[in-house]
Amino acid sequence: MTMLSVVKDAAQKLTDAAITYLCIGSTALLVQGVKLPEPDAAEISVQWDNFDAAIALWGDGNREEFKGGSKFVYTQDGVTMEIVCFYNTVIITDPDRVAVDLDGQTVWAKSVAYYRDALPADDPRQPAIADYIKEGQRALSEANEKAWNQDSYQAWVKRFGPPEEAGPRIAHDPVGRLKTLVPHLGELPGKKVLNALGSHGSKAVAMALLGAEATVVDISEQNARYAQELAAAAGTSIRYVISDIMELPAEELTGDYDLVLMELGILHYFIDLNPLMEILAATLQPGGRLLIQDFHPISTKLITSKGKKHKVTGNYFSTALEETDVAYSKLLDDGSSLQQKVRLRKWTLGEIVTAVAHAGLFVRLLEEEPNTKIDDMGIPKTFTLIAEKL
Repeated sequence: MTMLSVVKDAAQKLTDAAITYLCIGSTALLVQGVKLPEPDAAEISVQWDNFDAAIALWGDGNREEFKGGSKFVYTQDGVTMEIVCFYNTVIITDPDRVAVDLDGQTVWAKSVAYYRDALPADDPRQPAIADYIKEGQRALSEANEKAWNQDSYQAWVKRFGPPEEAGPRIAHDPVGRLKTLVPHLGELPGKKVLNALGSHGSKAVAMALLGAEATVVDISEQNARYAQELAAAAGTSIRYVISDIMELPAEELTGDYDLVLMELGILHYFIDLNPLMEILAATLQPGGRLLIQDFHPISTKLITSKGKKHKVTGNYFSTALEETDVAYSKLLDDGSSLQQKVRLRKWTLGEIVTAVAHAGLFVRLLEEEPNTKIDDMGIPKTFTLIAEKL
């Protein structure tokens, strides 16, 4: 048997015995698909107060004590297994505990993202972890690209009207189209602006009408079609780059943008914010600003609202990917016709701010905006973050 087969067997025994566990170390990485050599021993951590019950499942083996915990070592089919417990540590509430599907069997493991952040930069496993995350983002982007190229053009027609009608409305009041962004945009005439994942292009068109040289980067051809027609109808022009921003060509990383804008429902399309922020930072010139305005994680990760009723139904610290309908599906007559779903990774506010700082950007502002509905009073709706490239 392979090491993964023995791990699956151990995980099943623990599950059947109702003992909470998670794979840790290199075992956790292997279980999730990180390409590493098999370690000398596989490691599974169990809830400390179930440790005696766990090792009773095997019988033959050696129990060893170490500072802060115990481990039980046994051999199965030539594979060394270590069942470990860490005293006074609760496993089931660990925010980095993720479910992994191994050939139809659910196996719990410490997340890859945890080890990316926790291991030293020179740890020999870090290159394999980086490759794993990069490939995961590429696969996620491919799935989301298919979702956003289903019927998004028709969705924007239904939401805003045909471009020949929507364009003149924006031209009549470009400031009104930018709404809550206006206080943070600064002077736009002559400024070079990048609207990252700018979708239907209405914000970019409004900024172009106010004198900016506006570029949109977005993965959807249908979004690009609507945006270009919208700009023409508004009597202006925008530049639209159809690309996964994580695969943005080197010639686009010009380092001369005055402003990069990301707004409302963008960050959750990325499974790792650090490389995204590094790419955005690379487009900015010194003194250039990154402006993020997005839905507050309290309202997207934690609370479910229905009228006057608000319930804590989510896990604010969850790192899991969630599958859901593409955002514009509700605009179509029959959203169920959209077969391709999107997969999202929802971030905490701390994770977002940290990723921005990690890219070397100086955080100038973080505002949390309240809901304006009486029933939602006291609950944050959005946040605005401004960071500067020094």
